[in-house]
Amino acid sequence: MTYSFLTKLYFLTVPVFFLVDMLWLGIIAKNLYRPRLGHLMSEDVNWTAAFIFYFLYIVGILFFAVIPALKEGNWQTALTLGAAFGFFTYMTYDMTNLATLRDWSVTVVVADVIWGTVLCGSVASISFLIGDWLR
Repeated sequence: MTYSFLTKLYFLTVPVFFLVDMLWLGIIAKNLYRPRLGHLMSEDVNWTAAFIFYFLYIVGILFFAVIPALKEGNWQTALTLGAAFGFFTYMTYDMTNLATLRDWSVTVVVADVIWGTVLCGSVASISFLIGDWLR
């Protein structure tokens, strides 16, 4: 895979990730976090930190799920590896918070880990289809 191919794949995956994640954050889960974690939440979002995280996280999805799946030529591999990546990364975040932060919500842990699994599995699958199309 060439640098040009990977760059195109990355920039076509970015809006997919944001669209899917904003659906969760903006519509489905908007009433999940504030009632349970509102006392821990900042008044203002640190957009610089958020964008750095998102842009690097997408690299992780491509590296750990999409590229191996493209090499295999199998979208199910993208789905499986993407879901596993989402599960382990979201589990790491949420369980660390549960272990170290007072009042971290178990409900949020469960919902967040399920969401991370679905998000990364679906984005990896769509990105695989984009990569297959780009070839």
